[in-house]
Amino acid sequence: VTITTRLLVSHLSGIRHYEKDIAKVKEEKEKANRALRPAKPQQDKDQREGKGTEKPDSAKPRKEQDGETRSRNSKPGRRDKEFEQEEYYLKEKFESVIDSLKIFKNDPLFFKPGDQFLYSTYGFTLLSAVVERAAGQKFTDYMLKMFRDLDMLSTVLDDNEAMIYNRARCYVYNKKGRLVNAPYVDNSYKWAGGGFLSSVGDLLKFGNALLYSYQAGQFKGSAGKLLPGYLKPGTVSMMWTPVPKTEVSWDRDGKYAMAWAVVEKQQQCGCCRQQRHYASHTGGAVGASSVLLILPEELGPAAGGAPPRGVVVTIVCNMQSVSLSGTALKIAREFDREKRAR
Repeated sequence: VTITTRLLVSHLSGIRHYEKDIAKVKEEKEKANRALRPAKPQQDKDQREGKGTEKPDSAKPRKEQDGETRSRNSKPGRRDKEFEQEEYYLKEKFESVIDSLKIFKNDPLFFKPGDQFLYSTYGFTLLSAVVERAAGQKFTDYMLKMFRDLDMLSTVLDDNEAMIYNRARCYVYNKKGRLVNAPYVDNSYKWAGGGFLSSVGDLLKFGNALLYSYQAGQFKGSAGKLLPGYLKPGTVSMMWTPVPKTEVSWDRDGKYAMAWAVVEKQQQCGCCRQQRHYASHTGGAVGASSVLLILPEELGPAAGGAPPRGVVVTIVCNMQSVSLSGTALKIAREFDREKRAR
């Protein structure tokens, strides 16, 4: 088979995630697919006529609210099954991303590349090895130079040995629901998929740099007055274009693109719910959760001012398994509504 960098960046490579049992992965995917399927017409009719032992509709949360309801009502101390995977807690220090490939390089692919979506941190580990060979330097050095260019001076490697000013302590809930310190782990096996430390300020700079790059070409009257974006507008548009056969676990409206979850602008019928275009990604690690969401402003043909125009929201939490995407979207919409009101 052939695995391209585009397949890696969209999680269509077939490379496994932390779960090694393909039967369990397929079972979980089937459960998720069943939850998204609409109810059969006969079932709807039986519910309307009061048949069976089902509770009336008014007593049940709507399916599209299930995820948000569970997140709102979840109690402190809940344990995320994903974090029961032993490879989250690796303590071995790898000297290079090439060296860390040995964890999974001999494992079978779960799916034929390009056939199915499977989120894979190890897919990004392989992607970092591609970057390292193409750049001709260590992946970590390449990334740290990029962060300096973007003025993200607080973004560093999560190196356990280094003395890092203001490094936050991370927490988890134990089996009794009590707050404890997160266990020791070494993230050198997944620099690209969760091995950097950052701050809210730096992530906002990163989001604004992408938003600027995305919009720079849309300000026609500013030719020669604007500095170029860090990336070409077409590159960001490509990164934020949904890829077929993908899915997003944290946003029902979204599809996966290239390293981003994307919701497209849409309104099916008049007076129906309007869907704004935005890009986001969540992060989950041992003892930490995060989200970065970018809501571009809808620009007219004669947009004045200068980019970036829109709302960038980031939340960083030193607590494991915290759902933050819904909160970030609500904050972004509130700021966007306030801007339009002015």
